[in-house]
Amino acid sequence: MKGLELTGWIELDGARLTRPDIEAILCERPGDILRFGGEFFLSGNGCRARDHFGVIQGNCPKGTLSCENGITGEIVPEGPDLPLEEAIITAVGLRSDEGVTALSGGVDSTLVAHLAGRECLAVGLAGSHDLRQAKHAADMLNLSCIYVEITSKEIADVLPLVIGTIPRKDPVNTGIALTQYFITRWAGEHGYHRILTGQAADEIFGGYSRYLDTKTLEEDLSRDFAGLEQQAVRDQSIAALHGTYLSMPYLDMRVVRAARKIPAAEKVQGTRRKVPLRMVAERHIGPSLAWYEKKAMQYGSGVAKELSSLARKNGYKTSVQDYIDHISRVEHGH
Repeated sequence: MKGLELTGWIELDGARLTRPDIEAILCERPGDILRFGGEFFLSGNGCRARDHFGVIQGNCPKGTLSCENGITGEIVPEGPDLPLEEAIITAVGLRSDEGVTALSGGVDSTLVAHLAGRECLAVGLAGSHDLRQAKHAADMLNLSCIYVEITSKEIADVLPLVIGTIPRKDPVNTGIALTQYFITRWAGEHGYHRILTGQAADEIFGGYSRYLDTKTLEEDLSRDFAGLEQQAVRDQSIAALHGTYLSMPYLDMRVVRAARKIPAAEKVQGTRRKVPLRMVAERHIGPSLAWYEKKAMQYGSGVAKELSSLARKNGYKTSVQDYIDHISRVEHGH
């Protein structure tokens, strides 16, 4: 591809590719692009390509090679089927040559942080659950971690920008995006482009509390997995503000394949969620961290509570949504 531009990283048959590797393949064996794995948006010579699950954003459909005449092929990484533990270790290993790990202290991010062995980053308001739990996890596993305290003023200052950036402007998405904003801002300011995260584990392994009571677990997991594409748009749009991107080991083809072989009933058992993931994690981070039940990002960081407080202070005592809609209208004309 002439004028090759790459966001993210690419692998082929389990091996990381350098830029010269990619250029050589595209010149000599262009058909191999349809077997590319990794997290990438690749463009050049009138063509564009995105990774299979669309982790990295770009102006073509996820998992496709698109040229001037439209979509010319589907990108499906090949490779051996691996047991879940080996799949996770491989997925994290391929992403751990650079970057920082976002750590909240829950099993998803703590396992990634431990396997990656990179510097970690935790954000939250002073005294928040996530800052406390991240410190506990980092201390237990001897991980290097930076703790960034968010202030109420900072949230108020960046709220219009965050609302204007994300596609779905509701309290849940706004709270998550605000937290991601401060994670990605710190990373960008300190020279990191890649941020390893534990995202997608809830949708793949059955982590939401609503799964405990559902009669249609398999269907719910499929629906929520499909929703990850919209989440990626939200999160990567925020990350792009700071020249960064989120890397998601659990959304690796090997991990997804291994997880799909596990029956839904084994993922949620009684009052226990994400059972297969926690069983793997036990062997790496110990049972106390592996089985710890953590709050969702927007609550654990304290951001959701602060968003509600801002709404009340600005005269929206009963509806955070009305406050978000007001900002969207005033700042962005929506």
